[in-house]
Amino acid sequence: MTATDETRELQQQQAAAAAKRYREATPAREEIEEKLAAGVKYPDTPQAIENRARRLLTRGGVPPEAAMESTYAEALGRPETFERIIRVTNDLQPWSFFPRGARAGATVARIMIFLDGLERPHATGFLVSPRLLLTNHHVFPNTETARLCFLEFNAQVTIDNTRDASIRYELDPDLFFTADEHLDYALVAVKPAADGRFPGEVFGWNRLSIEQGKIVVNDPVNVIGHPMGRLKEIALRDNNLVQRLDDFLHYWTDTEPGSSGSPVYNDQWEVVALHHQGVPNTDSQGRTLRKDGQPWREGIDSDDTVDYVSNEGARTSSILKHLAALRLDPERRALLTEMGPDSGLRQDIAAGPVETPVAPADPPQEATAVVTPPRPAAIRESREPHIGLTAPTDAFGGRRHLVFLHGRNQQGKDPADLRRGWTGGLNHGLTRAGRPTVDPENVWFPFYGDRLVKAIGQHEAIPTSYADAPGVAAAEAYAVESATGTYERLVVEAAALNGMPQNGQPANEDLGSTLVGSFQGALRWLAARTDMDALTIATIFRDVDAYLRDDDIRKDVLDCVAETLQTLPPDGELVLVTHSLGTVVGMDLIANRLPKGMKVTLLVTAGSPLGMDAVYNRLKPPGTQRPDTIENWVNAWCLTDAVAIGCPLERRWGKLTEEHPVVNSSDRAHSIEEYLAHPEVATAIDKFLGRSTR
Repeated sequence: MTATDETRELQQQQAAAAAKRYREATPAREEIEEKLAAGVKYPDTPQAIENRARRLLTRGGVPPEAAMESTYAEALGRPETFERIIRVTNDLQPWSFFPRGARAGATVARIMIFLDGLERPHATGFLVSPRLLLTNHHVFPNTETARLCFLEFNAQVTIDNTRDASIRYELDPDLFFTADEHLDYALVAVKPAADGRFPGEVFGWNRLSIEQGKIVVNDPVNVIGHPMGRLKEIALRDNNLVQRLDDFLHYWTDTEPGSSGSPVYNDQWEVVALHHQGVPNTDSQGRTLRKDGQPWREGIDSDDTVDYVSNEGARTSSILKHLAALRLDPERRALLTEMGPDSGLRQDIAAGPVETPVAPADPPQEATAVVTPPRPAAIRESREPHIGLTAPTDAFGGRRHLVFLHGRNQQGKDPADLRRGWTGGLNHGLTRAGRPTVDPENVWFPFYGDRLVKAIGQHEAIPTSYADAPGVAAAEAYAVESATGTYERLVVEAAALNGMPQNGQPANEDLGSTLVGSFQGALRWLAARTDMDALTIATIFRDVDAYLRDDDIRKDVLDCVAETLQTLPPDGELVLVTHSLGTVVGMDLIANRLPKGMKVTLLVTAGSPLGMDAVYNRLKPPGTQRPDTIENWVNAWCLTDAVAIGCPLERRWGKLTEEHPVVNSSDRAHSIEEYLAHPEVATAIDKFLGRSTR
């Protein structure tokens, strides 16, 4: 049996299984259709709708101004509010919808296969880490088939409708390969290019999330792939989720053979499913039907005569749960962790028994294939609380040292994962700038996330009494805890810097009954004019205020950072990259805790609140006197990042070496990975590392 024959046989088996699932789900689907006909916009469970709305708010998926007008202009119950938020998102997309879609599309590749001396289109796949590609099990039933294939990125037309120059990558199933017949997925490693770069460093990759709330029934979906082996195409709009099963999604969309292995996105360009199969209409005997109602005849009738009633994809969360349960050696599990912290795949999780069958690997020795794992010491360190990650002192020539200093809300996370995430963002920017990438293990990463949350003595969970307006209610609770009123001043100043009138008159935009100038109005003003929701803004400023207000918290955090950096050579030079609260901590570190003789060749601040007087006047020493040890200072800020609302910093701190206003995606306005992915920011860091480009 040839590879294509095996693929076709497996695809027919998957079609039969999909049709069976579709038939068995008919009663629930008919109930959904009745609700839609009755005018119910989202006929899903209340919990699913709430999860979706909260994810849209916390990830910036809903345009803030539209959400404000929609939910505050009239009195709405809690379920109505959540539905309204989802509806606003589906009816109105920010301009960034298109460039973000293009960014997602760059990760999609056409899978080609060598057969009879010819190269033929085979299917679609997409990157889910710098070097892992996801497609269907029926596309790669085993490693032998994967060895016959290669990838084509940029197999598409340009903006001028001329054919783009495709870029080939070889697969590496000997390094990593696993597959599952039930979920119909295959995950395979990709070899680096001749210059040593993995495809994800060039084209980016999709960060899969195991969390709920990515989609509800009747939400639109978007599919990017290579139907019939053609150049890249997109099925956009008029495509909706029909039904959600335990492991699969059913949705309307225009797909054709060759779309197997395509990513199914929501409108925020998060992968919600792996497309694998059109669902054929069948009769009572389970026979596939043609569009004319007659049984389809294998070998006689073509595929385009089949009456497809839906499309089916394996849910992202189900695939990630299956991967988490695999028994893998440490090297291959380390490769999985490159998919990022949202995937739920961690190096230190002990895998249980595999619940569903894994496709057999051809040579038995593949189970112990050797890969380059993260440094064992770093893995051990990351399991201990309050411990950061060190780096070789001879990296970057032995004199300059690259240090990342994170912000808030990192508690409970693995520092090794965080360091890879930061480095991944930086490498994205370096790649776009045509510069060499950085090895995560050469970066110093102090970690104070656990110590900060322990010192503050609070948790991110908001009491249930705050559920109806979590951002405003949480902010009010934080204000009570800040007895000196510094927290309120911080929020109100941020709103004033963002244009909120201070004369006590209502704003031009409708903010409901809230009076401009009040504390609540300031928070809502910020949420309406940035790409961050009120709860995120409230908690970020809470932690900044707590750090500046409480000397014990400040000491705990600085002690934690100093513990990691104590092995640095005292006469070394730092390239210190800081983010959010970390920019405040970094300034304190430089002014008060830097070893004598050590200097900061470059300070990078991203998403920084250092331009607010409620922040810089509470530094030690207070004010905007730049420490002499800072030789160069580069600042990056995004207009829709509420934390960086006091930027540009030059108007407070004087002339900087460089200051870059950047545009981050709407759901990641405050993300450090977004900031570092900008070529101008990455280039500045690389320039002061003193490396020569190659």
